[in-house]
Amino acid sequence: MAPPAQHSPELARGRLGTFAGVFTPSILTILGIILFRRLGYVVGTGGLLEAIAIIALATTISVITSISLAAIATNIRVRAGGDYYLISRTLGVQYGGAIGLVLFLAQSVSVAFYCIGFGEAVAALIGRTGDVTVTAGIAATATIIIGTIAFAGADLATKFQYFVMAALALAIASFFIGGALNWNNELLRDSLRVYGERSGLPFWFVFAVFFPAVTGFTQGVSMSGDLRDPAKSLPRGTFFAVLISTVVYLAAAVFLAASVPLDVLEKDYGAMRRVAIAPWLIEVGVIAATLSSAMASCLGAPRILQSLASDKVIPPLAMFAQGVGPTLNPRRAVLLTVAVALATIALGSLNAIAAVVGMCFLLSYGLLNYATFIEARAKSPAFRPTFRFFNSWLSLAGAALCLFAGIMINPVAAAIAGAAMVALYQYLRRIAPRSAWADSRYAYHFRRVRDHLMEMNGGTPHPRDWRPFVLALCNEPRDRVRLLTFASWIDGDSGFTTAVRVLTPGENDKDSANSTQHVDADRLAAAEEMLRTQVREAGLETFTRVVATPTVAEGLAVLLQSHGLGPLRANTILMSAREQFRDAPVSGDAPPPEALSAALGQKKNLILLEGDDSDWITLEKTDLDKRCIDVWWKESDTCRLCLLLAHLMTRAEGWKSADIRLRVIHSGEAHRDDAIARAREMLEEARIDAEIDLVDFSGPDSLIEHSRSATIVFLPLRVRGGRLSGPRGQPLKDSLSSLPVCAMVVAGEDIDLDAQPDDAPKPEATSEVGTSTAAPSTPPAPVPAA
Repeated sequence: MAPPAQHSPELARGRLGTFAGVFTPSILTILGIILFRRLGYVVGTGGLLEAIAIIALATTISVITSISLAAIATNIRVRAGGDYYLISRTLGVQYGGAIGLVLFLAQSVSVAFYCIGFGEAVAALIGRTGDVTVTAGIAATATIIIGTIAFAGADLATKFQYFVMAALALAIASFFIGGALNWNNELLRDSLRVYGERSGLPFWFVFAVFFPAVTGFTQGVSMSGDLRDPAKSLPRGTFFAVLISTVVYLAAAVFLAASVPLDVLEKDYGAMRRVAIAPWLIEVGVIAATLSSAMASCLGAPRILQSLASDKVIPPLAMFAQGVGPTLNPRRAVLLTVAVALATIALGSLNAIAAVVGMCFLLSYGLLNYATFIEARAKSPAFRPTFRFFNSWLSLAGAALCLFAGIMINPVAAAIAGAAMVALYQYLRRIAPRSAWADSRYAYHFRRVRDHLMEMNGGTPHPRDWRPFVLALCNEPRDRVRLLTFASWIDGDSGFTTAVRVLTPGENDKDSANSTQHVDADRLAAAEEMLRTQVREAGLETFTRVVATPTVAEGLAVLLQSHGLGPLRANTILMSAREQFRDAPVSGDAPPPEALSAALGQKKNLILLEGDDSDWITLEKTDLDKRCIDVWWKESDTCRLCLLLAHLMTRAEGWKSADIRLRVIHSGEAHRDDAIARAREMLEEARIDAEIDLVDFSGPDSLIEHSRSATIVFLPLRVRGGRLSGPRGQPLKDSLSSLPVCAMVVAGEDIDLDAQPDDAPKPEATSEVGTSTAAPSTPPAPVPAA
């Protein structure tokens, strides 16, 4: 025995051409047991016209799917795995893995299906017609023999198929010659007068019995890894097989209708023997057809499983990736295929198995058509199939037709198959590794994003449409994850967060041992990848961006003016207070650093996050149902923004049970009831739940006294003359160390918590930035409601 190959089956070089590798297995599977043992039944139950309608519908599905197959196969280099490979490289590993498993099982069951047909034929020859035990025994023996040949390799199996094809050709010729000699116009007219009236069997029941006949056209696809030139061989071999087999089936249906009475056709599965000039050739043809179809399925199923296993999509299947010899013959997968087929033979009923096989293949064809539609409609520049007779809407029609046929055949079975596919897909979403290959999902989502952005572009956003688009400046590694975690809380699954890092020449890179005087492309790419890795490891849904500028302030100014696309522009800047002020916390005695000035100058909302390690440890240890968010309130855009962000936090995981406490700043005893009433009315109009607490604010001590027990505090800042201060103009330097995690906020735009649909959007927005010393501002976008 040759030693097992150690490389992927995708790298094995195929040796089969169009005729041997695609046409032969496809035509031998299509012209199989259904032709010889069930086509007469189809004609007899509903008449010739219904039979032609069934053949036409089944052929339509196979032709459309063949067109979709040709489009994908000529757009990529097709490797081992057949339909699984095509779908996984188009719709992604999750869909590909789910359908790959279904296809493997379908083709494994097909081996049993064809071998039972063989068993019926042999049982009839030895006078044991109807003996289930004898039929099953013969079928099991045939399965083991076919499995042994497949175990030896595709080359031996292919040579065996040439003898089968010769026998099949003789059997079909014998039938048509006999049919011509026994032609009866009266029988033909009788058959044309009947349409589904004789047996009372539903159209879709009969269709389900016949449909497995046309499923053989994908057998060549399953052999893709053994082909010299899959891009040329797959479409050519498949189309020729479908064309020739369709002509044979239509002609055979007409000859049967013109040669045998309908009631005989319905009851006698071996009616072809009555017509053929040499009846024994029909038995030879049945044996040859069933064995060849079983052989094709026994070659195709293991290769699908091997490709699935080599992609490491489902870890328990990894052992089946191993192959033997120069073509990596999947011997382990062959053994599993034989085991599944033997287990299926226990069912015994050919009609029952036909329905199961048909449903599995309908599901796979529907997905293959849908995958092609998605690939084409995404308009990816990489979609350049050399097969030109293709239309994306035809592929969509093919997918819809497969879905419709499945539902009509058996709604319950279709629902179960669909549920199984969804369950497999969800399972693979959780366990499957991120694929290293490209598929059409990116192009599809890009197309949708583009279309939606174009729809959103051009108008003035309404205040009700405001969402937080956060730029989180996270140059400081030790604050980075906490800063981005907070950003994920305040976007409330409503907006976007972009983690931003600014590299400057000569910066002492805190994430690396390298310190350079020049920010080159390699260092920029390395920093981007490191930031992306940190975000991914933290489990955050955050975009990343690294820019190189002479100073952090210049980098932030560039980002504020350029970051975003169309209507999606950053409106909120998040920074670490510790990073910005180092040893000089927020104070009314000094102007803000340059980075803050850049943010304020662009009239963006500004959030400074303050909290040391002990504050964050306390926050993380607080029970979820005991968390509370303090919002300090004094009617202003900044306070409204604080309240809105606090409300969005309660949508985030871990904060859904948190209480919001509105700390209303008030001085003196006068008009206390009015202040509470105004706050309550504001909350009702804003549709936000919060507990109101009126605070006689006397300075920093009031902040500490009332918010020391909070989990997190939203504190409005004031900006006057380029200086930051607390809600009443007081310095905050001495207060912050005694407070929990604190988000200090400045609104750079109008915030309307009660904007109504009929309210006109404002083209301009004023802010509370005041006379900032920063660079000239640009007009901000109107701001939204809760």
